[in-house]
Amino acid sequence: MAAFLPNPGLVLYAYIRKEAVLSSQIEGTQSSLSDLLLYENKQAPGVPTSTVNEVSNYVAALEHGLKRLKGGFPLSLRLIKEVHGVLLKGTRGEDKRPGEFRTSQNWIGGTRPGNAVYVPPPPHEVLPAMGALEKFIHGEPVQTATLIKTGLVHAQFESIHPFLDGNGRIGRLLIPLLLHAEGTLAYPLLYLSLYFKQRRTEYYEALMNVRLRGAWEEWLAFYLAGIEEVAKESAQTADRAVKIFAADRGKLGALGRASASALRIHGLLEKHCLLSLAMGQRELGLSLPTVTQAMARLQRLGIVREVTGKRRKQVFSYHAYWKLISKGMQSAG
Repeated sequence: MAAFLPNPGLVLYAYIRKEAVLSSQIEGTQSSLSDLLLYENKQAPGVPTSTVNEVSNYVAALEHGLKRLKGGFPLSLRLIKEVHGVLLKGTRGEDKRPGEFRTSQNWIGGTRPGNAVYVPPPPHEVLPAMGALEKFIHGEPVQTATLIKTGLVHAQFESIHPFLDGNGRIGRLLIPLLLHAEGTLAYPLLYLSLYFKQRRTEYYEALMNVRLRGAWEEWLAFYLAGIEEVAKESAQTADRAVKIFAADRGKLGALGRASASALRIHGLLEKHCLLSLAMGQRELGLSLPTVTQAMARLQRLGIVREVTGKRRKQVFSYHAYWKLISKGMQSAG
């Protein structure tokens, strides 16, 4: 589907950020999609910086991994540690050895290993286990079909739990990184965090059953059903986004001489979804009166809506596109 998009980067921008919010919400971070977009564009001084920074780092970590892969660097333990370092930089987990495998015991649930829900391998087993996982990623001892490989790698990584913090997010990041590394996806537009979040209990139970009973087939059935569901939804969303953009450009083209600045604002909204007048002025090099007039035209046509209720420092949402990308994100703004 991405091959038919006029500009895959527009949809990719929103998709990566939606995934960052959802993956972080699974770990208990309460920041919303609107918080993240406003934070990135320095438009919302009231947004809690500490939690939004964690979500923003998720975006940076994924983009770092993709950049390294495109540069020919293999998906390796070194790259996984690099991505982890980016993820935890400047966050509450900064004291949890960013970019380094753990050298102490961790556990999931409970107050100590003795009453924990799950206790991962002891520290001295982490590097050998991760080394075996790296070999499996690279097709040793035999090559595995890519979709099945991503499911197995995700489950095994979560069971090894090689870091002191951020394991869940890194494990979910590995899915699009591996799909991209193996050439299955030209653009990383397939994310499973919404699927996992909506079925959180089933997700954790399936992983635990792998650990307790070796129930790999059951895990893969759950995982591959998610791949199918998310792939269809992603293709439909991309198709609808293209149609929304085209229809609205048609409305703006009918404005005559006034259409030029309005179309430039619309182009910026296609990427950012939320936009302040100040950001429009800064990004496009237009005067504030020109941006204000152009945004007013978009508002009269029903393309944008003001979301703050303020007279000053107003922020506008690309209404139809915003509804599309935030679908399923009840707590995502």
